[in-house]
Amino acid sequence: MARDRNQGEDYSGPLKRLFVSVLILSLLAIFLVWRVDSPRVERFRAQVTDRVVPSFDWAMAPVTGAVNLLRDYQSYNRIVDQNKELRRELQQMKAWKEAALQLEQENARLLDLNNVRLDPRLTYITGVVLADSGSPFRQSVLLNIGARDGVVDGWATMDGIGLVGRISGVGRSTARVILLTDSSSRIPALVQPSGQSALIVGDNSVAPHVDFLETPELVRPGDRVVSSGDGGVFPSGLLIGQVATDPGGRLRVRLSADYERLEFLRVLRHHGQENVSTPGGVVLPAKSADAQGSDDG
Repeated sequence: MARDRNQGEDYSGPLKRLFVSVLILSLLAIFLVWRVDSPRVERFRAQVTDRVVPSFDWAMAPVTGAVNLLRDYQSYNRIVDQNKELRRELQQMKAWKEAALQLEQENARLLDLNNVRLDPRLTYITGVVLADSGSPFRQSVLLNIGARDGVVDGWATMDGIGLVGRISGVGRSTARVILLTDSSSRIPALVQPSGQSALIVGDNSVAPHVDFLETPELVRPGDRVVSSGDGGVFPSGLLIGQVATDPGGRLRVRLSADYERLEFLRVLRHHGQENVSTPGGVVLPAKSADAQGSDDG
């Protein structure tokens, strides 16, 4: 076996040298042919090129694929960068949209403050909400108007749409507003269209209770709740909200005022209702002195 291996090695050495020699001679011949400047050699080179180059398309396929893959990768990187930029712009647009919605809602509330129709005898002063109580056990806000602006304890406050609460504590330049949701709030109300008298009782939740109804069977969810004016504290006809029921079946009021965004409040100047002391003077015109004299005669 050792002899056969030695014989193989004796043949492989000369064959390698022969192959290298032939390869060198071939490359040298190609080089010389490509360097010779002759019309015949030029035609020969053209024929060789026409025959050999098209057959090398398979060899160029990997190179072409690699180039295309590199271009696709660069394009993908550009798309990823553009996607990130679009996401950043989308986040900015969302922030701008939220700001626009808040401005739109604030504008709507200001328009409501200017256009809401109230009793023509009622005048009002609008104040800015400075702060809230920040406590779940006391529902109140602080306004930037007070005694110097003529604010009186007990006056009703609205946000332009619905009743918010009443003034409870007046300083020189500030006033405290107890909200309808506060546990100490009790507001006489009417449920329309049934005309049922009720009491809106706050319990520190977003929907106060409807208590002391004469005939609860006449009240339906969705009925309108307004102030009744009983007691002479609040004017009558101020919108409070709509009747709703909780999971326990108890009647509550879904307030019309937007308690999530109390920024401006309207304080209604209400000096109480005028009592009619002479009903006859209301029903019949006052008689003149001549008419009375003729009646006496």
